[in-house]
Amino acid sequence: MRIILMRILTLTRHAVSGPGSWYACLLYAVVLCSQFAGIWVSLRLIAWSKAFYDALENKDAIAALTEVGNFALLIGASAAFHLAGDWLRKRLFLFLRQRLTEHVQDAWLSNKAYWLLRPGFSDDPVDNPDQRIAEDCRLFIHRLLIETLDLVSNIVAIGSYIAVLWSLSSFSLEFTIAGQEISIPYYMVWAAFLYVSLSTVITHLLGRPIKDLIFTRERREADFRRALIQVREGADEVAQSSGEQAERRRLTRHFNMIRVNWLRLTNAELILGLFVRPYFQTVLRIPTFLALPAYFAGSVTLGGLMQLASAFSSVTTTLSWFIFSYRDLAEFAAVSERLDLLLKSAASPAPVPGSPREIDRIYSHDAYLHVRQLCLTTPLGEALSPVPDVTLRSGEAVWVKGPSGVGKSTFLSALSGLWPYGKGEIVLPEGKLLVLPQFSRVFPEGLAHSITYPHDPEEVGRAAVEDALVKVGLDHRLQALDKPSEESYAGLSAGERQRLALARVLIIRPDILILDEATSALDAHSEAEVLSLVRKECPDAMIICAAHRPPDSLGDFNTLTLGAGRERDSAVPGTGDTDQSHNLPKNGATA
Repeated sequence: MRIILMRILTLTRHAVSGPGSWYACLLYAVVLCSQFAGIWVSLRLIAWSKAFYDALENKDAIAALTEVGNFALLIGASAAFHLAGDWLRKRLFLFLRQRLTEHVQDAWLSNKAYWLLRPGFSDDPVDNPDQRIAEDCRLFIHRLLIETLDLVSNIVAIGSYIAVLWSLSSFSLEFTIAGQEISIPYYMVWAAFLYVSLSTVITHLLGRPIKDLIFTRERREADFRRALIQVREGADEVAQSSGEQAERRRLTRHFNMIRVNWLRLTNAELILGLFVRPYFQTVLRIPTFLALPAYFAGSVTLGGLMQLASAFSSVTTTLSWFIFSYRDLAEFAAVSERLDLLLKSAASPAPVPGSPREIDRIYSHDAYLHVRQLCLTTPLGEALSPVPDVTLRSGEAVWVKGPSGVGKSTFLSALSGLWPYGKGEIVLPEGKLLVLPQFSRVFPEGLAHSITYPHDPEEVGRAAVEDALVKVGLDHRLQALDKPSEESYAGLSAGERQRLALARVLIIRPDILILDEATSALDAHSEAEVLSLVRKECPDAMIICAAHRPPDSLGDFNTLTLGAGRERDSAVPGTGDTDQSHNLPKNGATA
């Protein structure tokens, strides 16, 4: 329980802290006041019960009609307080959800956590971070507001309800057991606490499995949604391979996992409901039964009996907050755990224990790029062959070659600062660095965003975007710039997508350009054209190019061969990995 409370407090602090926190606190206070006003109405309704039923017992029609009017006023006030509080609570919900979502997003995007905490790259990867950020943040704030507002208002209300019940149940319950006379003063008050305490213990014992099942449910649902998204993103390959049956099998497998967990959760909720539902239906009737001895003894009138029953019901239902909210509290605890684990993992995305992260990245004082004594490892700590020392100056190029899977992408990732596993030294000159992978993304915002990424198209300007498109041979796509999002890049071939990525070189004008098979989908003639364009537009850029054929169009270049002496090595997850290097002829000459 202490761990759960600490998680909730930590996440709440993230949601409330920062600019505008006074606004959130003010809204919360006003919403709480509206609930306190609702408590006042409830107290007035308890008093109204006595007046109305006494009027009925006395057959006083005028008094009864007056109480009907009072009832209408009280219900109107209750509805007004509820609606105003609900509207303000929704405004507060949006504010806090945005604040918490931004905090979790920032944590996930910092320290390359989104990259490091993937399966195969971490000893404890984070599953479905997208679902945690989008859905769990929403659920957490929703539950936070409902449960805390109810808890605080119930704490305030219980004192008032107990005071009323205490004043109404001044009589004693008297009975005889084994010849011993027993008298219990204020027995209605003690009965309320005993009744709810026993019910709370039973509820917790029956409902304990629910939290873990809800935790698993969120994961299974997210896995299923991700599988559906993968079908959409791979639509071309699925359609061309007639892979519908394979996709059905995969989707069915994911849904069956949802089904199994759902049935378990349903059974657990049924077991809890076997107690909670009858409790809920009887909690409003039990007080009347308990008060009957006092009524038959003449201690209270019919109106007093109804008032006493109403006060007892208010006490027991308020004390039963934990019972009625148990399932929601289990969801609250599960969501808190998922978010807390994400934040803790993102704060320190450590690799598998024992994996070295000793690559020193420093800025060069001589405007050269140096690679010294670099030895990379897999995320599991398996050492790869050392990379030979490399020195590169402005305007020079290096061709990184080697068989597929030998580790070219890993080496380039280390140069860019992305790959942390290994030891050695990488010295980089200050300046803009751009990496173009083999499979470049097309961004959902549209064609212009894909060209200018990570900059905003409005900052770059329409003229620069159009000029870049024309220069890379995509002038037939100029009209698509005005089309909505996905329509603007629909039908792009793999080669056209690589040309689109290369257009970013003309926009960003990097000082260091890393091309990781970035022209693999182009024929030799087209590749020569775009590489000549890159060198012409960026004559002073250092270019590191991994490709299966020499980039002759870049002019003079050194050659770095990885994996010489072996056919193929086992791949590092996500990159195709291991490195073995020999140094380098420069267009045939030894460097």
